[in-house]
Amino acid sequence: MKQTAEEKELILRKYLRDLGSVVVAFSSGVDSTYLLKVAHEELGDKAIAATARSCSFPVRELKEAEQFCSENGIRHIICESEELEIEGFKHNPKNRCYLCKRELFEKLLGVAEKEQIQAVVEGSNMDDNGDYRPGLIAIDELGIKSPLRHAEMTKNDIRERSKALGLKTWDKQSFACLSSRFVYGEEITEEKLHMVDQAEQLLLDMGFHQVRVRIHGTIARIEVLPDEFSNLIKKENCQKIVKEFKAYGFTYVTMDLQGYRMGSMNETLGE
Repeated sequence: MKQTAEEKELILRKYLRDLGSVVVAFSSGVDSTYLLKVAHEELGDKAIAATARSCSFPVRELKEAEQFCSENGIRHIICESEELEIEGFKHNPKNRCYLCKRELFEKLLGVAEKEQIQAVVEGSNMDDNGDYRPGLIAIDELGIKSPLRHAEMTKNDIRERSKALGLKTWDKQSFACLSSRFVYGEEITEEKLHMVDQAEQLLLDMGFHQVRVRIHGTIARIEVLPDEFSNLIKKENCQKIVKEFKAYGFTYVTMDLQGYRMGSMNETLGE
């Protein structure tokens, strides 16, 4: 019989209790917020949060992470992790995510050792198993724990239980680091990361719920949910978006007719 989200959460809670103490890789996203909340409920002060600060991580997300930990009385450690300094990363190879996760989690293992914490945990879920995710290889190599996958929780399960726990993130848009907006092989620069960050923030401020601004040279390819297409193409919105995007440094502004979808840059991998 298929397990309910509530039943899976019980498995998650036992798994975390058995670990004893954890450093939670915390991005303030749907998954890691839920994981941190449950870990803190089960382990108290033996669950601490760690967030990496870098130019590929929007300031709004860092502020949300800080606010959540402050409101919930969770100890929060911020690590400096500049991906552009990792050898080969800025050239955006197909294993970019592996390079980033390897560097990040090595730092978090250092935090765990210093704080005498038993395990480092991260928030990937069952839905992450189907896409191209080289970062999961680094996670496995380093012995990082994935409690949500252990409990076989899907994104929908996590949203359901987040809502039940009163978490504001239960319906938050999915997020991935800004480097994922670049087509493989295109150089990642701090300037272009800032362009993407500003562009996505504009769309969020305009009320779009789930957005991606993919960058191809100086071309912006906007992805929004199909039911938000009509709002995107309203004349006044088009004019505002084009004006602002060009001010950020984009030459052309386009709309993806397939709409938002996870990992759309991976569609080129088989070519």
